[in-house]
Amino acid sequence: PKREVREDPEGASDPSEGDDAQGQWESESSSSSAEEDGGVPESSEPPGEEEEEEEKEEEEEVGCLPQITRPCFSKYMSQPEHKAEFTSPLHNHSATKYVPPQVRKAQETLDDKKREELGRLKKMVNGLINRLSELNLSSISGQMEELYMANSRKDMNETLTDILMNACVTAVAMPARLMMEHVLLVSILHHNVGIEVGAYFLEAVVKKFDELCKSDAEGKECENLLALIAHLYNFHVVHSLLIFDILKKLVSIFTEKEIELILFLLKNVGFSLRKDDALALKELITEAQRKANTAEKKLQDQTRVRFMLETMLALRNNDMRKIPGYDPEPVEKLRKLQRALVHSSGSGKETQLRVSLESLLSADRVGRWWIVGSSWSGVPMIDDTNSKTQQKLRIGKMNSKIMELARKQRMNTDIRRSIFCVLMTSEDFLDAFEKLLKLGLKDQQEREIVHVILYCSLQEKTYNPFYAFLANKFCEYERRFQVTFQFSIWDKIRDLENLSATAISNLVSLLAHLLRTKSLPLSVLKVIEFSELDKPKVRFLRQVLSMLLIKTDAEELSDIFVRMSDNPKLGMLREGLKLFLTHFLLKNVEAQRSAEEASLLKERVELATKALQAKEPKLKL
Repeated sequence: PKREVREDPEGASDPSEGDDAQGQWESESSSSSAEEDGGVPESSEPPGEEEEEEEKEEEEEVGCLPQITRPCFSKYMSQPEHKAEFTSPLHNHSATKYVPPQVRKAQETLDDKKREELGRLKKMVNGLINRLSELNLSSISGQMEELYMANSRKDMNETLTDILMNACVTAVAMPARLMMEHVLLVSILHHNVGIEVGAYFLEAVVKKFDELCKSDAEGKECENLLALIAHLYNFHVVHSLLIFDILKKLVSIFTEKEIELILFLLKNVGFSLRKDDALALKELITEAQRKANTAEKKLQDQTRVRFMLETMLALRNNDMRKIPGYDPEPVEKLRKLQRALVHSSGSGKETQLRVSLESLLSADRVGRWWIVGSSWSGVPMIDDTNSKTQQKLRIGKMNSKIMELARKQRMNTDIRRSIFCVLMTSEDFLDAFEKLLKLGLKDQQEREIVHVILYCSLQEKTYNPFYAFLANKFCEYERRFQVTFQFSIWDKIRDLENLSATAISNLVSLLAHLLRTKSLPLSVLKVIEFSELDKPKVRFLRQVLSMLLIKTDAEELSDIFVRMSDNPKLGMLREGLKLFLTHFLLKNVEAQRSAEEASLLKERVELATKALQAKEPKLKL
């Protein structure tokens, strides 16, 4: 008969660390009842070869998941000399640890001491929050940072979140200034102490908001919670992705309550959303208009819907005057204060939490990937291990050739192999772009996307525009990708003499495409020292500029070169380019090209030279 293994994640801990007597007696009774029902003790029959093979397969499929053992036996069984002593589930009572009365009393004393410390901490934080204002924000944020250094972050996060929620989430609408000051404090701690401060507060606010939205609460709690989320976005704690997710959810429901919340949110952060992602805002407005047109008659007749559509139209047209009561000055003033109080090392967009609404709401089930090093005690993902393992095996069989190719191409890390497989199996560059974003890579890992794209592009036998369009998409998406592409291309230009002719040709076509689409500025060429040009660099530069000049429209070409004309730091590059265009590029052009191409190239060189001089400062005598 097949052995029955009881899976209990908490049973994998030492019995002295949290297993109470009741849990132990339950495990004993369940094991003994299993025998009474006809089950055979585990030691009554040695495991056969088939069972051992099954166990090995299970261990291989699970991978890094910890081995699940019976309650109260993990520590005991981990010692090899005791493994043979385990004979039957009935012996569970042998591992039950007796806790002497004095030890129990010490534990109770510790609990009382902990409660007393938490009470004292709550009083201190409450006192600071009650005195919070714009004038003393610097002092209070400093004292809060000291409290974070002196106490555990878990206790501080829980205490701060509880106090702020009690202060800001009430049945009446809270003053906007008060909300902003409270969220600004969270933002400063988020940047200076660590992102787990803002992440904990954000998760609590979003879960409370989702809970209240589903209920029929008559108060203003939802608006107050939405104001907290909006200001977390205003002060760069959370990315616009979450705001768009909330707006999409509200638009999909589209009742009077949701229309009020949409208006409230757009009034607070509408223009910031337009600046961050105009396309997503446009799609949202289109969806809202469609919902308004197909809504019931009672909604269409109300002025509130018309006012919401007018507000959206004003946002799309960037017309601030059309939104009554809109005043960006308080937020801007507090942002300046935030920049003064945030340490330079912790500031920047890297601290923004790029997390979706679905991820926040399902954090207890699937973990908190957005917090580095966060612990997770839940195990619901084990429920569908079989389906996920089958899917993994199926993908593995399908992509065995690609994995072999990845190995040959020296993709020597899991991240590079994953990126390589996505590139090789995508339908088009848009599909590849979406799949690469879904890998959820961060910081240094994210840069590997650029390195693998560039590597694969240069390895192709003939130029493949797929990589150029994909690179263009990443450059448009976030500026950090643009910077990484620039540094990667610089490395290749410096190493031209070690590249094959095919790789140089592919690099020329890729760079020309990125320059033509304005994904990279022409200043990317500043890595080339015009005073020390060797033959490979002359040939490379001639090919890039020829392709750029011939294949780009005159108007676009002028715009590309004009961008460099007014930057005083690029004076040397401008002079080098003008010299190269008029001497190196046009040298023997009639002999190397057709009359038509030569004429066009001369015309474009004149246009580019004029554009480079367009905004140059005139020399005053």
